[in-house]
Amino acid sequence: MRSHYCGDLNRSHIDATVTISGWVHRRRDHGGVIFLDVRDRAGIVQVVFDPDLADAFATADRVRSEYVIELTGLVRGRPEGTINANMPTGEVEVLGKSITVLNAAKTPPFPLDEYSDVGEDVRLRYRFMDLRRPEMQQKLVLRSRITASIRRYLEDHGFLDIETPILTRATPEGARDYLVPSRTHPGEFFALPQSPQLFKQLLMVSGFDRYYQIAKCFRDEDLRADRQPEFTQIDLETSFMDEAGIMGITETMIRNLFQEVLKVDLGNFPQMPYSEAMERYGSDKPDLRIPLELVTVSDLMAEVDFKVFSGPATDPKGRVAALKVTGGAELTRKQIDDYTKFVGIYGARGLAWIKVNDRANLPDGLQSPIVKFMPEAVLSQLLDRLDAQNGDILFFGADKAQVVNDALGALRCKIGEDLNLYQAEWAPLWVVDFPMFEEGSDGRLAALHHPFTAPSCSPEALKAKPLEALSRAYDMVLNGVELGGGSIRIHDESMQHSVFEVLGISAEEQEEKFGFLLSALRYGAPPHGGLAFGLDRLVMLMTGADSIREVIAFPKTQTAACLLTQAPGEVSNEQLRDLSIRVRKPVADA
Repeated sequence: MRSHYCGDLNRSHIDATVTISGWVHRRRDHGGVIFLDVRDRAGIVQVVFDPDLADAFATADRVRSEYVIELTGLVRGRPEGTINANMPTGEVEVLGKSITVLNAAKTPPFPLDEYSDVGEDVRLRYRFMDLRRPEMQQKLVLRSRITASIRRYLEDHGFLDIETPILTRATPEGARDYLVPSRTHPGEFFALPQSPQLFKQLLMVSGFDRYYQIAKCFRDEDLRADRQPEFTQIDLETSFMDEAGIMGITETMIRNLFQEVLKVDLGNFPQMPYSEAMERYGSDKPDLRIPLELVTVSDLMAEVDFKVFSGPATDPKGRVAALKVTGGAELTRKQIDDYTKFVGIYGARGLAWIKVNDRANLPDGLQSPIVKFMPEAVLSQLLDRLDAQNGDILFFGADKAQVVNDALGALRCKIGEDLNLYQAEWAPLWVVDFPMFEEGSDGRLAALHHPFTAPSCSPEALKAKPLEALSRAYDMVLNGVELGGGSIRIHDESMQHSVFEVLGISAEEQEEKFGFLLSALRYGAPPHGGLAFGLDRLVMLMTGADSIREVIAFPKTQTAACLLTQAPGEVSNEQLRDLSIRVRKPVADA
């Protein structure tokens, strides 16, 4: 039904007779001549119908936007002065000879030719229409090119594409599982995998020393712009390779990908310890395009007569940090108030600030409601440490270290975006030397990554000082987004038992939940490690999209619903009986 794609036509096809098929993108009637812009996945081409061919002209006259058509015509160069340099096909047009309407179409629920500000709920409800828009098609085409490039690279480097189960058992990986009831085992449930983690480790034990999979994963958690209940991982695992080897092979993969698809040279990726990232940027995925940095000033604030500062300054788990914005003294009070509300999202109870108007005149040269609480000597040391100059503004965070890091780390990125402080288009980074564990508000320890990550110390040292233990983990970060995370895994049973013990998992629970893994470790498990990339995030970055919903064909909403298919939905009582399930709906508040 076609000889060429619309978007592929160019000057090399002039004088050729072609058949194209697609959708009517736009129809125009100019003085008795009808112009149709015809669209397919490759692009748009202009087709002209003259009244000389009465039948074809009459058909072209009655088609409307989004009609599906097939037409045959002669490719010719556009007349002088009508070339459209903004279209890949803008130097040519097709003189239509015949046209067939393959299907009519109702008026679209929103315009596809010049996309207006339509609510996302409408777009998702009519996703099959939304995906016709050229910008959406370009994103999904690029996604396909990305996965093709990654597959080629991994297979060229000896990786095997091996599928792992979708129906498995629940494991503690930090988020809620999606549970699937079993009809054949009444009262028991499968879980959809949060990742193929344990199965890819078992593949290493099985001797498949280089595995990869573009895998669907599922997490029943609250959503954000870069989260979905189902998402796609580029998952890989290797045996007999240390951190440097895994980081090297995956870094080269991403560099090759950007070069091949975007013609961008990312250069070498610097490495930064987790502790340094948190100290300087308040984040374990810092955006290095922004030159702003956090500076700890707890020691300067320990003795000031200002409890808001001195309290956290003397708290072993507290932090007082400052963020200097060069030239920021021009910020209005409203802007400062808006930033104060912004940091409140991250738990901060306020945002102290100092404008430096005249550094040589202390304290009168400083504008701030908190200056009166600070001795002149402290102010002088503070300005020296931050290298603050006239015209700068200093923002402060004082609270538990995590609150300060979260709040000022986010503020740093917010200000960088608002003031357009970016110094590069792309800023890749490896973050390494993560802690093995983090302490929850209840005092219990949790694995910072997952409990199968190998520590960089002995089992004895791990159990003696678990909060000081570092892991052999590594995260790849790009422009403040975690592209992927991985680690060297535990391949020794005694070490795995030690990690479980620190986490408070009893021997009985270990066998119940992880007996199959522990059994595998007893039968000659090789040293191994791997990494998983978030494909959706990667495509989001490479296309410049605002959220991963823009690069997934059929995404869920913020409430994990599909507006297109109205999923999730109720099922019949017969189906529930087959599964031995009785539904108990929440009782509404009185």
